[in-house]
Amino acid sequence: MITMKAVVLHSDIPEKAGRDEQDVLVQVETVCRSLTELGHMPVALPVSMDFKKAIDILAGIRPDFVFNLVESIAGHGNLIHIAPAILDSLSIPYTGAKTDAMFLTSNKVLAKKSLDAGEMPTPPSFLADGRQSLFMEGTYIIKAKWEHASVWLDEHSIIYAKDGDRLRQAVLSQQERLGMTCFAEPFIDGREFNLSLLAGDTGPEVLPTAEIQFRDYPPEKAKVVDYRSKWIEDSFEYHHTPRRFDFPEEDEPLIKQLTELAIRCWQLFNLRGYARVDFRVDVNNCAWILEVNTNPCLSSDGGFAAAVERGGLSFNRAIERIVQDAVCSRHLP
Repeated sequence: MITMKAVVLHSDIPEKAGRDEQDVLVQVETVCRSLTELGHMPVALPVSMDFKKAIDILAGIRPDFVFNLVESIAGHGNLIHIAPAILDSLSIPYTGAKTDAMFLTSNKVLAKKSLDAGEMPTPPSFLADGRQSLFMEGTYIIKAKWEHASVWLDEHSIIYAKDGDRLRQAVLSQQERLGMTCFAEPFIDGREFNLSLLAGDTGPEVLPTAEIQFRDYPPEKAKVVDYRSKWIEDSFEYHHTPRRFDFPEEDEPLIKQLTELAIRCWQLFNLRGYARVDFRVDVNNCAWILEVNTNPCLSSDGGFAAAVERGGLSFNRAIERIVQDAVCSRHLP
């Protein structure tokens, strides 16, 4: 690949930001180092609510491509699509999903509607405004509509509801507590899998399947990958949710099912570069799509990097393929 000028675009992170937001800076450093080793000339550029400033700087640099690591703007996950929209307006090639795919997949409720329309399995969503699927008594998990990285997910997020009104009140209560729009979905009490995808010459490559295990969890503790398991290093959850890539022979049909669904997600949302699809598998071995992440973490100790290594690729080679896909696709609207 020829030497190119690159901008690594990322969220402007305040000093007192949480661990999930601070991790963006680790990703910036990792990607910049990789791009430099590949022979490119990267410059990191934070994006704030001052969009004109970012536009002027980009126009002045005139990069050959932008590596888009923006996950939120001013702490708001629902502005994640602004970065690719700006790059579309400037006709600058960029890595990862296009604006429409970024918006659809980041809005978890809209993503579910798209998955339903594509006849793909995903738990139904229940909103506090009454727009919800047919209610069934059971255990539910309440999630933020936009935020990622299991933001604000904890033990208060899982409830047992006997009727629709109880569920609605729980969603409203969580919205008031967090200050953001939430929704509920049936809690799939089972296994959790992540499948990372990487662009290739003939289409997406599904990297080795990863399962998040819940080791030594007491019976009363919900098996869920929450904020503590991802970011709080001295917590029980952090140390008891290891990732594994080795599976017994009897899991082969399940792995095949997950792989096919991950590829269908890539095709449904017209994804680019790289992505990750998160699944839960119930007691009947049926897979349910929880989330399609169009810009999974690129830290060297993250799940995507682990899947890349397990797949026999160097991290630099993965970054190179992401860049090639961006430059070849040009990501014009």
